[in-house]
Amino acid sequence: MRLLERVAEHPHGAPAKQLARETGLALPTAYHLLRTLVHEGCLRREKGLFFLGEAAVRLGGSAAWQKRRSTVADTLAGWRDVIGAPLYYAMYRDGEIEVVCVSDTPGNPAVEEWADFRETGHAHAVGQCLLAQLDEEARRDHLDRHPVRPLTPYTVRDESTLLKRLEQLRRMEPVIERQEYALGTVCAAIPVTVGATAATLALSLPVHQAERLMPAVRQLQEEMGRLLGSLTLSISI
Repeated sequence: MRLLERVAEHPHGAPAKQLARETGLALPTAYHLLRTLVHEGCLRREKGLFFLGEAAVRLGGSAAWQKRRSTVADTLAGWRDVIGAPLYYAMYRDGEIEVVCVSDTPGNPAVEEWADFRETGHAHAVGQCLLAQLDEEARRDHLDRHPVRPLTPYTVRDESTLLKRLEQLRRMEPVIERQEYALGTVCAAIPVTVGATAATLALSLPVHQAERLMPAVRQLQEEMGRLLGSLTLSISI
């Protein structure tokens, strides 16, 4: 690990002797470890100099991804406690709906995923919000792969009705869904768009607390406004 750290500090490469000196390793030990790291793809050697290899770059990217995800989780937990409702962060990535993070408590549990969220985007607020942000071609492609089907008596009945609903949504308008995915639950999703990436922050409440939904949405929007920079960073997750 010390060798990897030192190599990372030399973007133009460093020779074995320098790396051994900087890490305090005996030269034979440094040579042995450097050869092993090259063999494993963590380092690469060019003209006697060592550089980070693809495996190390992937590892660094994974660590950064975990850190960003942890930041999002911490942010959602804070907002969850303020608002008193479970929160969801989701993105549309590689043609699919991906729920990246869910923050709930025993007293305010999240909606149970009884039907795959990726395949039922037409029925829940998260999916409708993401689909509304796509262009017409991407939206129709998604619905061709994941057709509209009823999940509850309140689910939108067909694709044309869904498309008409999505087209009527105004930019940055929250999407409200009442018992379309799960009976006994109401949900709202707020679009978060940065560049070409579609994302959303959503919350859910029991249907007997439906009167709290819009005040909770406004409160979440206020919290989002205070931390817009953090949200922008989290889009890259």
